[in-house]
Amino acid sequence: MKLGLVSITVAMMLLLFGGCGGAPNEIEPPQELTAAEQAATIESLRPPKRTRPVIAVLGDNAGTETTDFLIPYGVLKESKVADVVAVAPTAGAIQLMPALAIQPQQTTASFDATYPRGADYVIVPAMHQSDSPAVLDWIRAQSKSGAIIVGICSGALVLAEAGLLDGRRATTHWFDLDALERRVPNLTRVDDRRYVVDRGVVTTTGVSASLPVSLALVEAISGVPTARALARELGSSEDWTPRHESDAFKLSAAAVGRALSNWLAFWRHERIGIRISADVDEIALAFAADAYSRTYRSKAYSVAATMKPIESKRGLLLLPDHAESLAKIDHYAELGGGAQALDRALDGIRERYGDGAASLVALQLEYRD
Repeated sequence: MKLGLVSITVAMMLLLFGGCGGAPNEIEPPQELTAAEQAATIESLRPPKRTRPVIAVLGDNAGTETTDFLIPYGVLKESKVADVVAVAPTAGAIQLMPALAIQPQQTTASFDATYPRGADYVIVPAMHQSDSPAVLDWIRAQSKSGAIIVGICSGALVLAEAGLLDGRRATTHWFDLDALERRVPNLTRVDDRRYVVDRGVVTTTGVSASLPVSLALVEAISGVPTARALARELGSSEDWTPRHESDAFKLSAAAVGRALSNWLAFWRHERIGIRISADVDEIALAFAADAYSRTYRSKAYSVAATMKPIESKRGLLLLPDHAESLAKIDHYAELGGGAQALDRALDGIRERYGDGAASLVALQLEYRD
């Protein structure tokens, strides 16, 4: 999910003049997460078809959120408990947003030919177009085949367009909750949960929820010890439960003002380079590129020795934005390792642009900095 200039302007108007009226959806009263609820959640995520499941991480070639796509791919691939495939409707590049581009490993058609029983899980990130017919038709077909469909962040809006959230409990990025409720009048909104599972459909809160929900899938597939070992390897918190504080993420006049002032000061905008080479960690790359592209002061670009595709640590083909000899970069950001890369990026943003910019990025990512 990316707060664009139009969204920021609309948000400012809502802050000044109040929101629109209309009948609210049902909202489930917030409750403490119990051990029984957690156990039931993991049980509902068990592989529906295979002992070693097949996971399709779906991107729309026209635009797919960077972290929503790369984090589940990287975490699930690193777990080695499933066959993970990067899929798109066509064979062309997937333009990630707000930064990076990758080459899909299979088209939806070739995936169907390879796996006629369908996937066990389909990961659906936020997409530039939430109503692409090719994307929606494929998601519906996979759901009918028995796949568990996982909408990451504002990928919930794609699931809504596919008709998969009718009558279900769900959540999404804090900025898109109202839009989701308008699209699905019979949806029950669930607060204070990073991810919600209802009858084979999963939705999550903001961008940073992509990591805990991926670890939850690893637990469902292979157990707590495997998920815990993976969390430690990645440098992630070992609390990947659905526990969340929804009230901590709300748009304020200060956040809107910061975004507008940063965006309007175009003479201070910077191009941030992130060097990529063979075996680059796509988890760290996603967090850094996403964070630096959300300051309204900077935009991240991948820079390589040449313009040839680069194979990442876990087998994705990354398409460089620039060759280093020709790149016009104001500052190069250093990658952290694994899940720690987000904290490192926020520290770098804080040092370069101030606390306000770092807080604005954390708010967009729905992350407690």
